[in-house]
Amino acid sequence: MKTNLLRATQALTATVLFTCSLAATAQGFPSRPVRWVVPFPPGGATDVVVRLLMPKLTEQLGQAVVIDNVGGAGGNIGHEQVSRARPDGYTLLYAVPALVTNPSFMKVAVDPELFNGVIQATGLTSVLVASNGFAPKTVGEIIAEVRARPGTVSCATPGSLPTVGCALLQSYAGAEMILVNYKGNAPALTALMAGEINLMFDLGPTVTAPVRSNRVRALATAFPKRGAQPFPDLPAVAETIPGFDLTAWQGVVVPAGTPREVIQKLNRDLGTALDQPEVRQKLGATGVDVIGGSADAFDQLIKRDYRRFGEALKKAGIKPE
Repeated sequence: MKTNLLRATQALTATVLFTCSLAATAQGFPSRPVRWVVPFPPGGATDVVVRLLMPKLTEQLGQAVVIDNVGGAGGNIGHEQVSRARPDGYTLLYAVPALVTNPSFMKVAVDPELFNGVIQATGLTSVLVASNGFAPKTVGEIIAEVRARPGTVSCATPGSLPTVGCALLQSYAGAEMILVNYKGNAPALTALMAGEINLMFDLGPTVTAPVRSNRVRALATAFPKRGAQPFPDLPAVAETIPGFDLTAWQGVVVPAGTPREVIQKLNRDLGTALDQPEVRQKLGATGVDVIGGSADAFDQLIKRDYRRFGEALKKAGIKPE
């Protein structure tokens, strides 16, 4: 009995000391360089954004920001490293939707609940495109076709977000679609142009050229509302399926338990970095929208997508492997 009481007292003391230590750290943050983990190899789309923001954030923080590319396992290795880091603001993770979709595809994946959102940096619109030989011209007509002829409408699943898009579409239709797996977006888009599949969700900048050269048809954007680039005149899928949102967001998260004061400072400084004209111009030229916003808003977005993407993929029969 005394031993258990002693252990409980020691654990409580350790917790109090750790909390006090974090509070003291928060007051002087930052007092040393900050490590910014990108969970993918150098040169990718995420890496480009981080390297554009890094000098701006360094200027705001008054401390060096060191980029660390920790690629592998679809981002899981980087996710795991940051989830185990001390929650003091000195280790950041640049997160993309893989953070919330990996648990649906992989048995070994990091729980998104182990992170707190800091800021959504960017958003990139997904577009629903169809082969030229596919008769339906609107989302409503697609839904009607799926319901009328279950198991005949095909949708490409070359990655996590396109798979989520097909799964959400199938879930709303309430009837089976054929989900066709591809090893990448390029071969899936080639198959779509050849008429081998009917539908695909892909990023706006990727499908702009095929759409404008009439090799595929853009039917709707997967943004919450109409007006998204590069097809501002297209309707949004959400006009037919309320709440449909397949935005390829990117943003910064930190280990759960990071002091609120540190998160707020990082949010302010990253927001200032994102608002620089050079940053907005360079990202806008690639079709990427700068978002910004509060830490709470990004935190809620992560939790929302984790829940609804997971539910849609489960209904579609997708199991972790």
